[in-house]
Amino acid sequence: MTTDPTITGAFLAATDAPDPFQREQSIDAGRRSWDRIPAHYRGAVLDHPDAQEWVRSLVAAGLSRGAMVPRISRGPSLLLIGSTGTGKTHTAYGAIRALTSSGLSCSWEAITAADLYGRLRPRHRVDSEVEFEPFLRCGVLVLDDLGAAKGSEWNEEINYRLINHRYEHEQPTLITSNVPPKDLASALGERVSSRLREMAQRVVLRGGDRRKAGAA
Repeated sequence: MTTDPTITGAFLAATDAPDPFQREQSIDAGRRSWDRIPAHYRGAVLDHPDAQEWVRSLVAAGLSRGAMVPRISRGPSLLLIGSTGTGKTHTAYGAIRALTSSGLSCSWEAITAADLYGRLRPRHRVDSEVEFEPFLRCGVLVLDDLGAAKGSEWNEEINYRLINHRYEHEQPTLITSNVPPKDLASALGERVSSRLREMAQRVVLRGGDRRKAGAA
């Protein structure tokens, strides 16, 4: 199978996976999952070295378990911080494309914090716990724009439940936020920010708003 040249992270192809056929099956399944990536980011390339290293670490952790069907399910998390338009979401989806092309099984979910709150708000005949379950259990979670929504005790409790569950189970989570590092505790609460400090490598993306530059 030819490696997709658009994915800088394709250097990851897991040639050490114990079953080459299973590796190809995992790559095919991973690339089919790209249909769930928003159209704007479907061609995202993983070009940030720190994010590349994070992906490498997850692939290495998956291979180290020696399973016949290696999967990405445990490992460090990544917190991407930067102002609007610095490429956080692009980097996040580039990481998903790289992970799902690695030859390891990778179940993933991606959602903005605001959409997560919307999905979990009480509604008639909707079980919020069932709605919450995929984000608690998936192998890799992208939680986009954490801290962008107006704060409330309810939002803070959702953040805590999600981050604490993934912290306790060592599930890799890629979080993006435009909240400056010094303001994380006040924006997210000390319980959440404390866990993020321990579980996630922090990477600050700098530069101007790429969206404005593209529109110029």
